[in-house]
This record gives sequence, C-alpha cells and structure tokens, in this order.
Amino acid sequence: MTADGRIIVSILQQGVWDMPFESMPLAAGYLKSTAYTDPRIVAGADIRICNYRGAVTLPMMAADLFKDSMPDILACSVLGWNYRAFGTLAETFKQLNPDGWVVFGGTHVANQADRVFGMFPEVDVIVNGEGELVFRDLLNVYLDGRSRHDLHEVEGISFRDLAGATVTTAERERISDLDIIPSPMLTGAIELTDAEGRFRYDVALMETNRGCPYKCSFCYWGGATGQRVRAFSRERLRAELELLAKLQVHTIALCDANFGLLPIDEEFVDDLLEIREQYGYPRALESSWAKNKSKVFYSIVRKMKQAGLRSSFTLALQTLNDTALREMNRKNMKVNAWEDLVAWLSEEGLECYAELLWGAPGETIETFFEGYDRLARKVSRIAVYPLLLLPNTQYSEKKAEYGIVSIRGDTDDFEYVLSHDTMTFDENERMQRFLFWARLMAEYMVLRHTWVPALQLAGLTQSQILRDWESWVEKCDDPRAVPLLTAQTLAAADQQAYGPALGYLYGSADARELLRQWWTESMSPTLPAEVAPVLDEIFRYDLLTMPIYRKEGERQEGAPLPLVEVDGEQYHVRAGVELLYPVPEIVAELRADRVPDLSPTPTTVDLYYKTGFESFAETTNHEEIVYFMGMLLDQVTAVKAATTDEGAVDDGGDPALGPTEPSRLLPILREHGGCS
Repeated sequence: MTADGRIIVSILQQGVWDMPFESMPLAAGYLKSTAYTDPRIVAGADIRICNYRGAVTLPMMAADLFKDSMPDILACSVLGWNYRAFGTLAETFKQLNPDGWVVFGGTHVANQADRVFGMFPEVDVIVNGEGELVFRDLLNVYLDGRSRHDLHEVEGISFRDLAGATVTTAERERISDLDIIPSPMLTGAIELTDAEGRFRYDVALMETNRGCPYKCSFCYWGGATGQRVRAFSRERLRAELELLAKLQVHTIALCDANFGLLPIDEEFVDDLLEIREQYGYPRALESSWAKNKSKVFYSIVRKMKQAGLRSSFTLALQTLNDTALREMNRKNMKVNAWEDLVAWLSEEGLECYAELLWGAPGETIETFFEGYDRLARKVSRIAVYPLLLLPNTQYSEKKAEYGIVSIRGDTDDFEYVLSHDTMTFDENERMQRFLFWARLMAEYMVLRHTWVPALQLAGLTQSQILRDWESWVEKCDDPRAVPLLTAQTLAAADQQAYGPALGYLYGSADARELLRQWWTESMSPTLPAEVAPVLDEIFRYDLLTMPIYRKEGERQEGAPLPLVEVDGEQYHVRAGVELLYPVPEIVAELRADRVPDLSPTPTTVDLYYKTGFESFAETTNHEEIVYFMGMLLDQVTAVKAATTDEGAVDDGGDPALGPTEPSRLLPILREHGGCS
C-alpha cells in the first residue's frame, strides 16, 4: 500500500521487439482511465502503468516492480510473446505478497483458464473479453475485502474457488457505447510527454472503433471484439487528434481492424486533415485497412494523396490459392481481387506491399510459389510470415481435422506449425529457409530495384532469384556468410534473429562483397547476353542505394560520406556516382510497363541518404527502412514539396510507405521504460 493507505495496482505491458524503444500503452490506459471514473477507486487505489520494451529482462522488471513498493494487484496485458515472462513474474510476486492478486487479460489467455491455471497457479483471475469494465469491477471487489476465490458476481472472468475448481462466470456483453471508456490521453491516464516536454512515443496509437465483420481461421480479432462494429464519437476522436497535433505527433497509428470501411472513417480523416492544416501535424496515418475496399476507402485515399498525408497500403492476402482461401474463410472476400486495387493505386501514383502466410492448410509448396511469383509481378515487396496457431482460432480448434502438428516456441507461447495434411516436415523446413531469405532480400529491401528488370528483361521470377541466392549462400564456405547462416538457423524459432542479419547486410563491407560475389558467380552468367550488362548495373545500383549504416565492429567500405543539409534535414551525400546506364530512368520505365532504351549511356548521379538510420537498422521495420534508401536530389526535394516532411518517396516507382504495425514501432527513450 501507499503511505496514505491506498492499494497499489500495477498494470504491466511489454512489447515484443528488442530495440531501444517503448510502445504507447493504450490498452493499459483504457483500464486506468475507466477505473478512475469510480470515485471510490480514485480514493482507494494508486494505479500505475508499467510499460516495458522487449529487451527488458525479467530481473530488471522484477526490480522495477518490487524493489521500492509492493503492488497489491498485478494486472498483466498478456500476449504470446510475454505470456511466459508474466507467468514467471507472477510466481515471484506471490513469494513477496502471498495475499496479492494476479490478473491476466488479453487474447492469448481469454477462454484458456484451465491451461493458464495449470501452468501458472499463481494467477488468480483471467479476463475473458473486453477488460475495462471487468477491471473496474475487480478493483471494487478487492476494496470490499472479498476473497479472490469468491468472484462469482463479476461477469466475464475465470477464477478458482476455495476447492480449486475453475469457475467461469457469465459472458459480459460487449461495450455498446465506447465513449463510456474515457480517453487515456485526454484524462492524463497515459503520460504523453518526457521530461523535456516532447511527445515520448514514436507513434500515437488510437482506436476509432471496435469490431470485425470477418472470422478468418487464423485470427481472433473478430471473435475477441465482436462482429458488430462500434465506434467512438467523432467529438472525442477530434479532441484526441487536436491534443496530439499540439504535441507535434508525426504519425497516428490506428488499432482498428478494417479502417476505411465505414463513412465515419472518412469523417475521421476529414478532421485529421483539418487539424493538420491548423497545426502542421499529424503528418501520417497508418492502419489495418479494410479487407474489402469500399467507395469510402477510395475516397479516403484520394483525400490523403491530395493533402500529402502519408500512409502505407497493405495487401493482406495471406494466400492466392483457392483451397487455402476456403479453409481460411476468406474465399469470397473482395480482397482477393487485388490486381485491380494495385492497378488503381499505381494510377494514383501510390504503391503498396503485400503479406502472405506460409503453412496454411490447403497450401502446398507449388501453389505457394505460384502465388508468390504471381503477386511479385505487380508487388515486389512481399512480407511472408509463417503460420502461427493462436488461441481461440479455427485453426487451433480444428488441429486434428487439418492434421496439424505444432510446437510451442522456445521463448514465446505461440504454436509453430510443423506439418499438416498438405505440408510435410521436410517441405516446411525447406520453406522456412526460403522465408528467411525472402524477408531479408525482398521485404527488407536489400534488393529492390532488381526484381522488376530481372523479370521483364530476363524472365527471372522473384522466387527464382531468391532461391538461387539461397542455394549459393548455403553452399558457401566463405566466413563472410557465417553471420547470415547463423541467423537463418535461429530465425525459424526466434524472429529476433532477423535484426542481426539485417544489421550485417546493411552495415558490413563483408556482406556487400558477398552479395557481389554471388551475383557475379551465380546470377550474371545465366542472364541473356544482350541484357546482362544493364542488369549487372541495376544490381550494383541496388547496393549503392542501401542506407548508410556504419556498424560498430564491422569493416566499412570507403571513408565516411560528407553531410549536407536539404530543406533543414541532414543527408549523407555520395557525389559523382558513375553509372554505365541511366539506371533510375530504366527502372522507372520498366515499372511503368514501358520499353526503355537499353543503350549504354554513361550517367553521373549524386545520391542522398537520410541520416539517423542507426535507430532502425536492426529493427526489422521495413516501413521505416525505406526512408533511408539512397535518392536523387530531385526525389528528396519532391518529397519535401509534397509533405513538408519525409513524405512519399518515388525513386522510380518504390514508395516511401509509413509504418503499419504499431507494435513494431516504439518510442525513442533513453531508459528501459517502467511504472508511471
């Protein structure tokens, strides 16, 4: 308890990524702001949000939580990556405070009482749905002096009675009027600024609505939030936007399932643009866009483009195979008509990236590669993720029906699919290797200019090039390949392995020499003689335009580049780069499906690289990495003219797209995060 007799309630959140950032604790803020609508709780409870970045260890969290004061209630926002860590903290907490309560909430533990209580008997309560009102009820029951084994009247939870039997109370109705949840930003439940008065997070998380009309087999979003979409009021959202604009927040990242589906979404964008006109901020809007694109979506996109408001447009296709789509419950979704959308975005001068899943029931290696290359003909930046079985999803509940064999992760609690009726162990092992290289080389844009020219000039598909690299590097006995092969071995079970691999590729002269050797030995000899020289030069241009990252401890190429200022921002400049062909023009023509002049035409260019890449080089955040690629000066100034900030880069057709996954983009702090 505090010195004035209030109970201490610690709400825990921890992000997944191992980077020097901390995410905005929106969910914890909802719990705190809603609890404080009750005057009794205001008087009787000191609610603290304890927000940790992914790199913070268990001993560090324990010291922060328990060293100076002991919580009476430990409330944990649980996801697959922190499930085991929070279970371990619960065990430590009970050693120190046997009478304290441990409350678990979140989609990973909802409706999983028997498993959670079996693994972590120190957990007292599990919240099975929306948590705001449940949390407030639990605090009142605690203040009443009730036993944690006598919570029968609290709806929407599971607990254990005095005999140790699991009790699950009646399901609580979804919150129909979301405005009864006070804004954690407007009420001050979340600290928005640091000691210097600056906005302390990288992006501001907002939620404009709840609900998802879909029931995809791999996802629990619709089941967790309900099928009917409920919205926060326009007035409340506008007030939040205005507050964030005054704090000069650059990017708003929405936590909605299908933004751009409803007319209220366009109203939100109208308000955002009006506020930006007044304050100059926000500069970007990111969201999970509606799977089925309506007239509202197209209207929103046009308005954002006209106003120079950045965003990224994701084709969340998951698969292009009809059988797998049917098993996913996505067969009839309009998202499958993706080619028309890509064409429309191209006509509007916008581009997108795509997401695919590997390992879905009904998918085979052959159908996957067929879909991958079909997609890559239009969209070369493809993020491919392995299928994970999540609690409460159809895939998880019908494992036997699909013949799924899975295993839990080493450091997380996700179920990784090993095989099923249309995928053997050996096939999955082979594809996991491909996924690693595909993500490094295509999603993270180690190569980005090469893909389209190689296809159009030499008939080489994206997967063919990737598999050639895979085969070559895995047979390579060069010590320069060791960091990549080590990361590849670890990546199937630990997504953090991508960071060091990216840092090596971007920040080491050894890695670039290895890439040149592969191209010279394995790719260039297979190219048609008439186009080999130009493709060789385009590949060289890819390496030249990689971001500037002088990684400590790695051998570098050349001396540090001089710095110049362009429109108030710092850039490294590589002056007088001599090219045998006008590569930027050739790439732009090919991407526009036009026939370029391939005559050797010596060209000299200056390349500009935005500074500050060190903060993103190993974050596996491809949405931010794109901003640091080498550009021509007219591309830099065009960006500034469009948005008066980073804006949308168009260097021959590759857009600078903003962040789409809020959990991957976290605020820059000098500390590890902690309780506030």
